[in-house]
Amino acid sequence: MVNFFVSLLHDTKLLTTVLAGIAAMATVLTLAMPLLVSDALPRRMKAVAVEREKIRQRERERMARGEKVSLRASPKQYMQRVVEQFNLNKWVGQEEARLKLIQAGYRGNAPYVTYLFFRMVTPAVALVTTASYIFVVLQLEWPASLKVGACILSAYLGMHLPWLFLKNKIQKRQLSIRRAFPDALDLLLICVESGMSIEAAFRRVSEEIGSQSIALAEEFTLTTAELSYLPDRRQAYENLAQRTDLDGVKSVCVALQQAERYGTPLAQTLRVLAQENRDMRMSEAEKKAAALPPKLTVPMILFFLPVLFVVILGPAAIRVMGMQ
Repeated sequence: MVNFFVSLLHDTKLLTTVLAGIAAMATVLTLAMPLLVSDALPRRMKAVAVEREKIRQRERERMARGEKVSLRASPKQYMQRVVEQFNLNKWVGQEEARLKLIQAGYRGNAPYVTYLFFRMVTPAVALVTTASYIFVVLQLEWPASLKVGACILSAYLGMHLPWLFLKNKIQKRQLSIRRAFPDALDLLLICVESGMSIEAAFRRVSEEIGSQSIALAEEFTLTTAELSYLPDRRQAYENLAQRTDLDGVKSVCVALQQAERYGTPLAQTLRVLAQENRDMRMSEAEKKAAALPPKLTVPMILFFLPVLFVVILGPAAIRVMGMQ
């Protein structure tokens, strides 16, 4: 049976057929993906509205029964027990992790406990998996020190997997906010010039910008709530800058703080900042466009040039071979 599979792997025609089929399927999927993608925002907004009504009805019933109401999701019980038993708040927990979770869109104690739990579990899972694969499945004839080193390296990488996942989520969220922020500033400028207060302007923009960036709509909604109940309004702008961690948002927050403190006109400042953020978005697009030719060099050398040489030199080589 093993020899049969080995012979299949050495069959050039079969491998060529399989690779050609995979390439054709990938081409079809690439061309069909834009047609299959639909706008999920209306469906998500409808689901949120339905869920909001369910939660409201459920909480009213709980309050009528006199039960304790919790506004934040509680972590899983087994995760909470593991975190408390191993005192992960001391050994793994850190304030930077809480800030990064907020920047990734995870708020409350439940995501923090989940993050600490996986910071402990993923190294153990990676260590056991690598050890089983090396010592049992493959039975490699490596020195013992090399096998142990591979297991330790796997555990080290597993310990950083939750952090890499969190970092990836932060980058995606920041990209969504960065792309929609200049348009949000234009809308904010229109609202301010029409006579709206800054709270009403943030509320209105959060309703309109959701079609471009749900993350930015969430941040503006949180800022509107904080402007309503925080004793110091400047703290709400500082929290917005901290949650997004973007230079464009930070500059706008500084301008809003100065307007709150010194009474400076806000419309002209927002107009200038909107133009600067739009220029930053354009420069970023130009930077990506300028980096495209070097990135295409290696694929062209590996995939285009050999085919081109075969097409050009193939007939001549066949004719020369026929003359011999």
